[in-house]
Amino acid sequence: MARLAAALCYLLLAVFLFPDLAAAVECSCSDDAAGRDKARALRLKVAAIFCILAGGAAGAAVPALGRRFPALRPGTDLFLAIKAFAGGVILATGLVHILPAAFDALGSPCLASGPWSHFPFAGMVAMLAAIATLVVDTVATGYFRRTVARKAAAVVDEPPEPGHCEGDLEEASDGHAHGMSVVAPAPTAAGDELVRHRVISQVLELGVVVHSLIIGMSLGASDFPSTVRPLVPALTFHQLFEGIGLGGCIVQAKFRLKSVVAMALFFSVTTPAGVSIGIAISSVYDETSPTALLVQGLLEAAAAGILVYMALVDILAEEFMSAKVQSRGRLQLALNASLLLGASLMSMLAMWA
Repeated sequence: MARLAAALCYLLLAVFLFPDLAAAVECSCSDDAAGRDKARALRLKVAAIFCILAGGAAGAAVPALGRRFPALRPGTDLFLAIKAFAGGVILATGLVHILPAAFDALGSPCLASGPWSHFPFAGMVAMLAAIATLVVDTVATGYFRRTVARKAAAVVDEPPEPGHCEGDLEEASDGHAHGMSVVAPAPTAAGDELVRHRVISQVLELGVVVHSLIIGMSLGASDFPSTVRPLVPALTFHQLFEGIGLGGCIVQAKFRLKSVVAMALFFSVTTPAGVSIGIAISSVYDETSPTALLVQGLLEAAAAGILVYMALVDILAEEFMSAKVQSRGRLQLALNASLLLGASLMSMLAMWA
């Protein structure tokens, strides 16, 4: 009897509370005007543009300081520690910041119609994005390596320069080479590694830029000062840490100075540009509309898959499994501590951004 009475009590509570729960779900899609202050929010968003721009630029510039400070050059212990820190930041960005936001958007009660509430589309899109990143990574690396090999073969097949007889060239190569083959550089492991770093930096920037644009638009479209205020410092540090990670990959790719500046500048202005776009569309943008939720959720899920793959495969595994790190216990300990520090700090920022 006691169990039956308890069951009846639970049933009555469920009956009486269910309408309230349904109303709460419905209210989550409504536009509450309490606390809205467009003028004050606009001032905060303008300040956010400059703060976030400065944070992103400073982060991207830190690895480039190796030109002046030898301790920060690629291959040094300090550079490896910074890269491990950046890998933890990017990993936490994908798993703690972006992927949960994608699940929230695609699982919103505002998407009651359609299959969105019956299948974890955010996880599937993140998985497909990671697989697509793997495909792009391998195909692009193979393409550039074949291009380098073809250029080397073309140099080998070039005719001898005027004024040089074939016999002289044969003598210089012990009678086994013709033309310019004696000076044709063969593809080296260093060249393959350089190609790899260039592909990594470009794919990583794609994932970071997609995420940065979305969070910038979300900030710019909000008219609630209570929402914008904590996001300003949080996103500033967010861009600072991400800039360090991206800047390290760009430095290792050894691009020309113009390309380095262009990539760093593109990353730095993406989030402020997103904030500006959000300000421009704030009067017509509804973050609870089905279209906005679908676009945000799908793009966030794709960005999460890209960043998780890049962090684990191209940033962390490459360094942690290298012979230099494996043969030095203290360096291993330092890199693991740096990785955990970066992941922890970025995860803490999820309380505000």
